[in-house]
Amino acid sequence: QVQLVESGGGLVRTGESLTLACAASGNIASVTALGYYRQIPGRQRELVGMVTNSGIPDLADFAKGRFTIFRDTAKKTVTLRLNDLKPADTGLYYCYGNLRVHGSQSFGIYWGRGTQVTVSS
Repeated sequence: QVQLVESGGGLVRTGESLTLACAASGNIASVTALGYYRQIPGRQRELVGMVTNSGIPDLADFAKGRFTIFRDTAKKTVTLRLNDLKPADTGLYYCYGNLRVHGSQSFGIYWGRGTQVTVSS
């Protein structure tokens, strides 16, 4: 069984910052990517950023210049730093991992439960 446990999130004002963290654990054989998606009310889930095994962060255009993402490969963790937050960033932020479990030949996508980020104006 695989778990992606998230922490962070909360209520902040416009221009403030938050840090989201996610740790993957369980019967994991290999990880190819860890990252975050978000669900804004009324919109489809969208990628915020991820870090593959290349170690190079890949951020969505809306996140560039404001958000940073870091992955600790050894610890199987990913951290998303949200700076200069805006009310439009309000939503549920989901950790995800593209990984393979022991005994399986294929990779799959696993999700955390989501953590709420609310930005007031």
